Amino acid sequence: MISPSPSPVRVMIVEDSLVVRQLLAHIVARDPRLIVAAAVSSAEEALQEIGRVQPDVISMDIRLPGMDGLEATRRIMSERPTPIVVIAGSIEDSALKISMNALRAGALSVVEKPVGVTSAGYEAVAHTICTQLYIMSQVTVVRQRSFAWKPAGDRTVPMWRDEPVESQTPTLLGIAASTGGPPALAKVLGALPADFPLPILLVQHMGAPFMEGFASWLDGIMALSVGVARDEEIPVAGRIYVAPGDRHLMLSPTGTLKISAAAPLASQRPSATLMFQSIAKTLGPKGLGVLLTGMGEDGAQGMLEMKQAGAYTIAEDESTAVVYGMPAAATRMGGVRASLPLDLIAPRITRLVQGVGK
Repeated sequence: MISPSPSPVRVMIVEDSLVVRQLLAHIVARDPRLIVAAAVSSAEEALQEIGRVQPDVISMDIRLPGMDGLEATRRIMSERPTPIVVIAGSIEDSALKISMNALRAGALSVVEKPVGVTSAGYEAVAHTICTQLYIMSQVTVVRQRSFAWKPAGDRTVPMWRDEPVESQTPTLLGIAASTGGPPALAKVLGALPADFPLPILLVQHMGAPFMEGFASWLDGIMALSVGVARDEEIPVAGRIYVAPGDRHLMLSPTGTLKISAAAPLASQRPSATLMFQSIAKTLGPKGLGVLLTGMGEDGAQGMLEMKQAGAYTIAEDESTAVVYGMPAAATRMGGVRASLPLDLIAPRITRLVQGVGK
């Protein structure tokens, strides 16, 4: 007996430009996985219609007349939580900051807005939009999403993993995330002191046009200095080096940064696994690895190699992860020394760099 095909994902498009709204509707309609449930021109209309339409995912413009996309995201996540994909039409600072803050408010990802069927790269942008809408529709979001973990009695796993280990004081921190990463990274890195004594390498899966803005946004909300990494740069203490868009970030055998256009690993460029592997090879037990929320398995093999090299490795616990994919894969492979709720990761990092251990 042939099983019935799954129902298409219901998409609500929120976009004030009639031309772009029709273009997005065309892009969504031609993907058999998706169906346009509604296309509205304002945040107010989206909030009014969401209960009736009951979309599985929302395509959200940022610059809207009246209420903007950031406030709309906050309202939706508070009143009727629904996966939201931000469609950003500009990479200028103001639009990027709004987009990044929308991610912090509960949106799951940000993608480029299409500019026309004849434009260069249109098909790639259209494919990315549809793929993100479909994937993010599968993510369970909760009302007023916070990072407070569940009491022990509500957990699906018996205890946080926290292996006792004799570790050397680390000299560099590598941290990676994907879906749900920007707010998680802001929380962990923002809790580190201004005089944090290690350089930090950061991989975040995000569209290439947004990486400069992402680094700028992070730089504006925390004490540590943040910038996009440059090839052959010498990493210094207290600075966060963000992997450039569509490029791998690694630590070279000489201790400088290496930016690479090598092929994606498991469809990811930048790859968390390549970054962690390079730290394992170069620093051995003096590396420190942290893997946060994200879909897939990127970073898991690299974390395992860091642990095997004697480094201390931390994964975000299931109780706070927006998507418990990458941390779960690392834990299954045996590459995690400590699996901690988000609020406990920065204090653990601080104790480790102070030589206190666990």
